[in-house]
Amino acid sequence: MVDGLPGDEFVAILRAPAAVEALLALDSPLLVVDLTAVNAKDAVEVRAVCAALPLVVAGIGSPDLRGGPAAALVDVILEPDAAELPRITAMVNNHPHAATALALLLRDAPRRSVEHGLIAESATYSMLQAGPEFAAWRAARPRRQRSSDDRSPLHLERQGDVLHITLTRPAAHNALNTQMRDALYEALLLAASDPEIRVLLDGEGPSFCAGGDLDEFGTRADPVSAHFVRLRRSIGRLLASMTDRVEAVVHGACVGSGLELPSFASRVVARPDARFGLPEVGMGLIPGAGGTVSITRRVGRHSVAYLALSGDTIDAETALDWGLVDEVSDEVPAWSASN
Repeated sequence: MVDGLPGDEFVAILRAPAAVEALLALDSPLLVVDLTAVNAKDAVEVRAVCAALPLVVAGIGSPDLRGGPAAALVDVILEPDAAELPRITAMVNNHPHAATALALLLRDAPRRSVEHGLIAESATYSMLQAGPEFAAWRAARPRRQRSSDDRSPLHLERQGDVLHITLTRPAAHNALNTQMRDALYEALLLAASDPEIRVLLDGEGPSFCAGGDLDEFGTRADPVSAHFVRLRRSIGRLLASMTDRVEAVVHGACVGSGLELPSFASRVVARPDARFGLPEVGMGLIPGAGGTVSITRRVGRHSVAYLALSGDTIDAETALDWGLVDEVSDEVPAWSASN
């Protein structure tokens, strides 16, 4: 059984005039709260204070609490026998800026539009790029020199009204580099301009997409310029603008942007070998390809926080149970096979 600050004591602190200062005096970036003693009326009365708390709050209680008022007081909900708590504690303690920034961003995510969510996410990501946690991660991971590849990072095929887009950097597990991002943006821009086009997105090789190309992280001249590049070349914004015309088929590693981008699609089919994760907090960052918007809309902010703060990966069946994917199958999707 995990011990935490009793819920009624937590509520009493939140009602005090200097609630934030009282909680920060505990001198920990992570607060663990036992939610079992929090009643609905109390939770509603103090939830506005929680939205501004500059720390991560983990709630201990039944999964049934996810849909209730007490869930608004916390960033992640764990069961009483939570084996994940030590991993979350270590992640938050080692990367307090990134973990807290993620928690603050996610708390208001359900009320933002897609466009406002992408702006807020990118601004937060850029801020963290200038911070000490990302600098420490970058210094500990020297960039590798890759051999030049003249091959296109995408394969495009038009069949009837279906534009089939395949990521084609298999040797790099389809890591999303600048060349692939720009090519994918142009392909999706073409599809977005024609309401008759549907998009089927998949990847070549052992993985759908292992996330952003780590060797390119932090290579922009400054975080402010990087922020505006993300907004101007936003793949997530294009996918969201035509979500009902996009289907993704994913397999192998679906990590970081390899999870964030397909989550914008109206339908995601996962192969049985698919694995999903959000490793960015461990780099001193947050998801930066739209995941705080796309994944939150699929599974809710508590599940996004769990993935990011635990460092866990989940399998295809778990993703299906959560609602992160819509089907687990080895079969070719019916509507794409018919064209």
